[in-house]
Amino acid sequence: MGAQCETTIKEASGAEMGFFERYLTAWVFVCIFIGIALGHYFGGAFQFLGRLEIAKVNLPVAVLVWLMIIPMLLKIDLRALKGVTQHWRGVGVTLFVNWAVKPFSMAALAWLFIGGLFRPWLPAEQIDSYIAGLIILAAAPCTAMVFVWSHLSKGEPHFTLSQVALNDVIMIFAFAPVVGLLLGLSAITVPWDTLLLSVLVYIVVPLMIANLWRGWLLKHEQGYARLQRMLDRMHPVSLTALLATLVLLFGFQGKQIISQPLIIVLLAVPILIQVFFNSGLAYLLNRAVRSPHCVAGPSALIGASNFFELAVATAIALFGFESGAALATVVGVLIEVPVMLFAVGVVNRTRRWYENREGVVPHEQCCPSDLHLHGGH
Repeated sequence: MGAQCETTIKEASGAEMGFFERYLTAWVFVCIFIGIALGHYFGGAFQFLGRLEIAKVNLPVAVLVWLMIIPMLLKIDLRALKGVTQHWRGVGVTLFVNWAVKPFSMAALAWLFIGGLFRPWLPAEQIDSYIAGLIILAAAPCTAMVFVWSHLSKGEPHFTLSQVALNDVIMIFAFAPVVGLLLGLSAITVPWDTLLLSVLVYIVVPLMIANLWRGWLLKHEQGYARLQRMLDRMHPVSLTALLATLVLLFGFQGKQIISQPLIIVLLAVPILIQVFFNSGLAYLLNRAVRSPHCVAGPSALIGASNFFELAVATAIALFGFESGAALATVVGVLIEVPVMLFAVGVVNRTRRWYENREGVVPHEQCCPSDLHLHGGH
């Protein structure tokens, strides 16, 4: 089993390091630039696309998210979810960082930088709105994009799926109280239809499609070979959808980003610090409790990234489309993708150091279950 797993890992790694993915960071910046430029010069077209929504969930973005994550979800055998309890340490670390650390650390950073150090360079009437947007951004743990980060860091996909599902359940009950507490409000109107529909659109429906598709492929003769061929074909589709999503999101906010460059830079500072702080904290805590690297990677990335679709929708619903809160959540999108790609690189490059700790199971023995395409489990 170990030799078979190692061979599969090498094959998968080779596929992941193709030309397109090797320079993914560069492609991301190109798409951000293209999106901003198109949004500036063709604002009417992007406003039309932006109005195609249900409960503030944008339909074109939802379709692209499906194309992005369904190929990754195809790798997941739902029957193997019962074994995810072996990674309870990673689950505990992620929940601690997501709900006991991240919203509060972001609030502290927002008050320090936006409410204090950067106040002279920001419009006074928008200070509180910027802080609110940053808090909303940090209070919503990432969902759909986590599958991208987990895939790029060779994470354990069943752990990732279970962790995302658990975060979604907690978010339904904890999002409003946490945001309300940190904003100092006695009550906050949360767009529950947006929250529930986002979970349905970005998690439940893609998972159902992928599971049915996987089952259909495996029913045929040489089913695992058919599944592998389909994964190879869909891999570039998934990456292309990621880049198209960036073009669309930044096209929506192109004019605001161009007209307020200094504000964008200032808002980016606390976001950058909290991403590095929370991802580093989760990674080190996982190493301290001896979680395998294939769990520590996605745990750190889940702990740092945000559910920006929900954050943007909530900020617009509470404060308006032209508000500082809405702009702050969009800056979160601007920062998140390139910074998370950097974090993925750090996680991958430090695997040897991570596994040098006594008691940490090496990657080859852990053997992420998404690589068992040939009936290994």
